[in-house]
Amino acid sequence: MTGKLAVVFGGSGFVGRNVVRELAKRGWRVRVAVRRPHLAQFLRPMGAVGQIQLKQANIRHRASVADVLVGADAVVNLVGILHQEGQQKFGAVQADGAACVAEIAAEEGVERFVQMSAIGADADSDSAYARTKGEGELAVMAAAPQASVLRPSVVFGQEDKFFNRFAAMATTTPFTPLPLLGGGHTKFQPVYVDDVADAVCEALARNEAQGKIFELGGPKVYSFRKLMEMMLREIGRERFLAVVPFPVASMLGLFGELAGALPFVDPPLTRDQVKLNQVDNVVNTDGSVGVFADLGIEPQTLESILPTYMEPYRRYGQFAERTA
Repeated sequence: MTGKLAVVFGGSGFVGRNVVRELAKRGWRVRVAVRRPHLAQFLRPMGAVGQIQLKQANIRHRASVADVLVGADAVVNLVGILHQEGQQKFGAVQADGAACVAEIAAEEGVERFVQMSAIGADADSDSAYARTKGEGELAVMAAAPQASVLRPSVVFGQEDKFFNRFAAMATTTPFTPLPLLGGGHTKFQPVYVDDVADAVCEALARNEAQGKIFELGGPKVYSFRKLMEMMLREIGRERFLAVVPFPVASMLGLFGELAGALPFVDPPLTRDQVKLNQVDNVVNTDGSVGVFADLGIEPQTLESILPTYMEPYRRYGQFAERTA
């Protein structure tokens, strides 16, 4: 064990739990900063006894951030939201929160910093999600110029909120259509969550990764329609793929936001998500940013991983006949 301490903000989420496990496997001591530590106890067994510590912190509260960063050698900020609710607003979490973590990390003299962003992050974007991700990047690089910024495409794997969500929709009733926003032509480059976790660890370990931006995508690019067809074929179900023009999707997004205003309701769609889906989500190949290869990682394919966690959605589970 290196004895070095990595503080991970957002370590209880889908990407976060994989990052925590990989850091522990590589010998880091890990302090996981979460809003509700009692809901993150499942992280402790991912390391040796005492290797993983849970500590309450909220990136909207500067004092709690300062407290959790005492003694840190590295910081990984994974905090992000897909929709707004209560005090969890895009600006407060993804822009101001990222700035808060980076500024205090700089004051503490933390040398290694990884900021998790997203492909499409742009401070001038029409999408509030993408805009605040871009603002967060700028704030982090201003406070901690040595930080590495990682921008993944849609992340898949066990417990993801992409394929699991649409597979669940496909199993509700035989007549449930799957929506194709704008016809399903938007392109994605799905990236396996374990590869993203590896990228975080490599960015912390490599001197040449400091101060650079990396866009992370899998080996292949797919249209949204193709991804839905692959998922349906994998679970052995046929569903109608309904084309939803973007203007209509935006109206549906408004209703989704109204539903999401209710307690304990996640909106099925928001107007901001409709804006995001109008832009391809693929890695920039002009050489202006780093990619997996620059971190020594060969990403795994969607075709090799998706079958490993779609069993619950097949009609007969693990006993269902597989189709070619």
